[in-house]
Amino acid sequence: MSVQEYLDKHMLARKIEDAVNAAVRAKTNDPVLFIANHMWKSVQSVITKVKARQILDSRGIPTVEVELSTNKGSFRASVPSGPSSGLYEAIELRDGDKGTYLGNSVTRAVKHVNDKISEALIGMDPTLQSQIDQAMIDLDKTEKKGELGANAILAVSIAACKAGAAAKEVPLYKHIADLSGVTSTILPVPAFTVLSGGNHAGNNLAIQDIMILPIGAKTFEEAVQVGSETYHHLKAVITEKYGVHGCNVGEDGGLAPNISSVREALDLVMEAIGRTGYSDKIKIAIDVAATSFCIGTKYDLDFKTPNKSGQNFKSGEDMIEMYKQLCSDYPLVSIEDPFDKEDWEHTKYLSGLQICQVVGDGLLMSNPKRIEKAIQESTCNALMLKVNQIGTVTEAIEAVKLAKDAHWGVVISHRTGETEDTFIADLSVGLATGQIRAGAPCRGERVCKYNQLLRIEEELGDQANYAGEGWRVS
Repeated sequence: MSVQEYLDKHMLARKIEDAVNAAVRAKTNDPVLFIANHMWKSVQSVITKVKARQILDSRGIPTVEVELSTNKGSFRASVPSGPSSGLYEAIELRDGDKGTYLGNSVTRAVKHVNDKISEALIGMDPTLQSQIDQAMIDLDKTEKKGELGANAILAVSIAACKAGAAAKEVPLYKHIADLSGVTSTILPVPAFTVLSGGNHAGNNLAIQDIMILPIGAKTFEEAVQVGSETYHHLKAVITEKYGVHGCNVGEDGGLAPNISSVREALDLVMEAIGRTGYSDKIKIAIDVAATSFCIGTKYDLDFKTPNKSGQNFKSGEDMIEMYKQLCSDYPLVSIEDPFDKEDWEHTKYLSGLQICQVVGDGLLMSNPKRIEKAIQESTCNALMLKVNQIGTVTEAIEAVKLAKDAHWGVVISHRTGETEDTFIADLSVGLATGQIRAGAPCRGERVCKYNQLLRIEEELGDQANYAGEGWRVS
């Protein structure tokens, strides 16, 4: 083949001419570099390789990590995991061999990525997120992604999303905004975990987490400062009252003194807030996780306390009165899972009181059918979105749209078993949810999300918009 034939076959003459003309218009001082970059950008990005491996999450339990390569780079994603799989969420595929990682290995999910998903996706355009996700859903053929595993599918979905952003040469949060139709990105209010109980800590506190929301901060950077300083003041308060052993932390980094009363916990937080001088900037949220101490239709707030468990049950009505009083006595603005995951009646009643945001986590499981039912029945007024419960980026976007159309609040959430992946930070900005829950302002797998949001705010500069008082944006 002659040089001219080669140029004609690949239409190189026209492409080179276009690149030279662009260099002339740009008046570049380095035309060779400019032309090379121009030619590189003109090449369509396609997926060339998908490889998965088993890594450990923050609890030391295996999870899936994927590296997705295109002709323009390699993009890594890893998926988090919760302490248990709910009945209504996408299925996390584990090996079940008790002789290896106590049954928690994910080598089957890894193999599905390397053998099946990879073959299906090679050659696809990474910017076409919905088509990539649909291809994996079609390959799986089950309602809850039980064949390939939601952990396998989601890791690939997130990696593809990162590759799509790179192909468009835009930040990840901007690509997500484009995918979802969001025109104005927002930096979320962080819900910093400061005290832990329930199944997250070894103390006697029944409720799972107490969080602070720096709603009165003017920027995300200020919100991080407020959260960090409050956390360290709380450490000092706990040390003074309970000694250094009271500063052990739960799985999300929340401090875990041996207390049993929710009021005792809230009083500790209020004392720490008072010491910071940020009383006018901070509100409080609690994750009750009431399913963990619901027995039949009753609630045992002493279920972790020796010699007291089972002696003081509360009815749903008693719990409502307790929440009403707490909202009156403290700057409590958000309550997550205040009742059992199947107790729609009392959750709806509390939501109807309009005394705080009522967040559906275990109630909804990020499941579109559960979300639609809750919207129709006015059961709660906010969605806790955990991407691994739904299984793909596209479905996560659709779930958020459902909630926003109903004028709900949306909280993008981490999981107990986290990784160093910062995807949910970009997701919260791109979807303009106004709220993110990523754990305490300590521990690397939690702080990396907050640090990514700091970078995004810096990158946006004058265009950065912190949710602040508008934290329940819809």
